[in-house]
Amino acid sequence: MPSEWHNWAGDQRCRPAAIVRPRNRDELVAAVRSAREAGRPVRAAGSGHSFSDIALGEGTLLRLEALDRVLAADPQRGLVKVEAGIVLGELNRRLDDQGLAFENLGDIDRQTLAGSISTATHGTGTRFVNISGQLASIELVAADGTLREISAESDPDLFRAARVGLGALGVIYAVTIKTVPAYTINRVDSPKPLGDVLAGLDELNAANDHFEFYVFPHTDTALCRESRRTDEEPAPRSAAAVYLQEVVVENWVGSVFALAGRTFPGRAPALARIASRGVGRSTKIDRSHRVFASERRIKFTEMEYSVPRERAAEVIPRVLEIAARPELAVAFPIEVRFVAADDADLSPSHERDACYVAVHQDRKLDWENYFRAVEAVMAEYDGRPHWGKRHFQTAETLAALYPRWDAFQAARARLDPGGAFRNAYTDRVLGPVRAPTEAQT
Repeated sequence: MPSEWHNWAGDQRCRPAAIVRPRNRDELVAAVRSAREAGRPVRAAGSGHSFSDIALGEGTLLRLEALDRVLAADPQRGLVKVEAGIVLGELNRRLDDQGLAFENLGDIDRQTLAGSISTATHGTGTRFVNISGQLASIELVAADGTLREISAESDPDLFRAARVGLGALGVIYAVTIKTVPAYTINRVDSPKPLGDVLAGLDELNAANDHFEFYVFPHTDTALCRESRRTDEEPAPRSAAAVYLQEVVVENWVGSVFALAGRTFPGRAPALARIASRGVGRSTKIDRSHRVFASERRIKFTEMEYSVPRERAAEVIPRVLEIAARPELAVAFPIEVRFVAADDADLSPSHERDACYVAVHQDRKLDWENYFRAVEAVMAEYDGRPHWGKRHFQTAETLAALYPRWDAFQAARARLDPGGAFRNAYTDRVLGPVRAPTEAQT
């Protein structure tokens, strides 16, 4: 009987005909060719940190975790070539050993590098692009089993498509990252009045290298995270202090709140206010990757949207108004981050500086009505969904949001004319593979 695969949250599951775990480049190429000879569609799965059904498949599912080697490093130029199945947390440690770092990262380091690239995973910071924007080249296995190295120099159009490919163009084997010298961050977490934060978003972003905040529904307090790069020596907290804050307080206590909200949904407003009041001021000074990453053990589901950064102060109160509706029983906070524009075809921050607003809900409560209501608001601001989070968009609704939509579809027709890498998710969000034109062939 086929083995089951499920994502981290446990709410996306599939039973593919075969699960294959290639251990090197040749085995990856052979696995793609074998699947195509058997007439099976191919999908690749990493650590399953997407909340959407992007990785699900009924044919051959490739598990890439064994592809975790650093293949080459040039610290002088800051270029590091690495197999794309490596988990970000492990890659960060290896880069740090070389005196290097990502320019910016998200707040979870359990994803594989390939997964974070393919879904445009991002951090926060108005001067910094998402992870896919920090690449010099991509090496992927196309539908015909050939290995292609793509860069802005070799094929700029294909590179803009492949950087956020949703797994629809091929299987990423390796990438070359444009790193920077390792650096230290001084992060200050503190509560501030929400009205002051919304009125001062430009100033807060300008004053910090990385700025983000959380707001619980039914409250008027923004839990701010202000991070600046510093020449100070790292002062990592003790393992016991980290465990107390990031595991006990942020996860165990959070789990109790989530369970209480599920059991007594009418108490969600009181729980949110208690959680908001329980956050005080704290400081963390450490290497960038240890400051960016947070421990997440509470299982929830999530939707996230990118809107033009200049519209953030309008959007956030409207989302909070929805989250405060009694029938939705929302006790989770909304999360707000800021990202610089980039040029990848399907990046949610394509050609515009972006504000990302994420909403979360208990998987066993009414997340769908909550998310649909928020999505309706996002549509008024030309919101673009995070590809690794839940959303209800289709190819028909998405095409108008991306100026280079047709360019991506042309790249897809060029690399996968027979739809080898399609699944129900790509059918919904990208539509069928278009027949390649004579120029593309």
